[in-house]
Amino acid sequence: MYLLGYDIGSSSVKASLVRAETGQCIASAFHPKTEAPILSREPGWAEQDPRMWWNDLKMATAEVLSEAGEEPVAAIGLSYQMHGLVCIDRELRPLRPAIIWCDSRSVPYGEKAFHTLGEEWCLEHLLNPPGNFTAAKLAWVREQEPALYDRIWKILLPGDYIAARMTGEVSTTVSGLSEGIFWDFRENRPSERLLAHFGFDREILPPVRPTFSEQGRLLPSIAEELGLPSGIPVTYRAGDQPNNALSLGVFRPGQIASTAGTSGVVYGVNGSIASDPQGRVNTFAHVNHEASDPRLGVLLCINGAGLLNAWMRRNVAPEGLSYAEMNERAARIPVGSGGVSILPFGNGAERMLGNRSNGCSVHGLDLNRHSRDHLLRATQEGIVFSFQYGIEILESLGIRVDRIHAGLANMFLSPVFRDMLAGVSGAEIELFNTDGAAGAARAAGIGAGIYSGPEEAFSTLERLAVVHPENREACRVAYERWKYHLTEYQR
Repeated sequence: MYLLGYDIGSSSVKASLVRAETGQCIASAFHPKTEAPILSREPGWAEQDPRMWWNDLKMATAEVLSEAGEEPVAAIGLSYQMHGLVCIDRELRPLRPAIIWCDSRSVPYGEKAFHTLGEEWCLEHLLNPPGNFTAAKLAWVREQEPALYDRIWKILLPGDYIAARMTGEVSTTVSGLSEGIFWDFRENRPSERLLAHFGFDREILPPVRPTFSEQGRLLPSIAEELGLPSGIPVTYRAGDQPNNALSLGVFRPGQIASTAGTSGVVYGVNGSIASDPQGRVNTFAHVNHEASDPRLGVLLCINGAGLLNAWMRRNVAPEGLSYAEMNERAARIPVGSGGVSILPFGNGAERMLGNRSNGCSVHGLDLNRHSRDHLLRATQEGIVFSFQYGIEILESLGIRVDRIHAGLANMFLSPVFRDMLAGVSGAEIELFNTDGAAGAARAAGIGAGIYSGPEEAFSTLERLAVVHPENREACRVAYERWKYHLTEYQR
């Protein structure tokens, strides 16, 4: 039998069909084939029509089903872009475009709430400043679009909306409410104090269901749209970063997942309720969080990661050079890049640097000795060192980092990148063949009772390689020099 997983992203919707007995991904597809549009009617705004996600989901579903056999689909799992706001009426119709994760209009509302509610209280109870998350987005709608706000029946996250569209049942999860900064971890319920501050009625939030559970069944009309039998249960949903971690087998305290695409993420699981007093990381309920057995996902995001490597390819590398060829040229240069250090922070304010927009900068460049290849290596090392800087923040919060799980994709395709990360962190890096949609499919098997838990569901995860720490002293010397330049640049 099959398990069907979806990843509802801001650039595309991906579907994966996984055979439950083996964990093998039978087929996968995404739509649209070019990046989905993001509406920006004003500076700093970012919106998408939820109905677009549904149409993309239908197209991706049709493509994977065309490659599948006749076996039944036992359960459906959903992963989705985090922190979005979907406002619906009682007929489950979106009342406005969704305000998605990268929209910044609500920052002043979150900042005011942080100071009014009290910084200490927010970090103690919400584990994060209200920031630019879903609650602050809804506050913007309440003040700026009051007539529309009065028509809202429920607010949903993107994954909640897709689940409601599939099943006709409206619900959310503790993990979802925590990513919206609605969940009080000390009271183990939606925060009455935060709701009162913003003037929200408790009834605007949907009922809470367990992350791994039956959350409704596919309606006959929807099943016909998707080309599936009716009655298939939706048994899992989670935001993309917690789901990516689960997809890599990360669900126990001390385990670490990492991704390195345009931006970079280090995601660690903590077994106690704690927050960063400096607000450099976000902390949300992980997919397997329970009040009696806490599992918190500590999320560190680095805005300027693979984006810098792409910039180097466009502007510094010889024209037509592929990423694989860039990696080969970078590997010609010894660890430390001959003394060149690059700070890769050129993609807006970096939360882990105190929300500063430092920009990208090059240090130690000798015009008589250094070449393009030195810059290509220093680029990858600079990205690695920004990861290590973030890892040290996680370690200061009590998360030990001795093993990192990652997919063999993006920057992790580069031997220079992964060898440097292992060398500077001292952690082994395990590389896996998986993605968010396939992980959501396996997770659906947990919610459906096909698997006893994450251990069984991900026991067949294909590990492609293990990178062991080497050249540790040379890596640390280069990192300390990089960190010195960062400290001086921040003054």
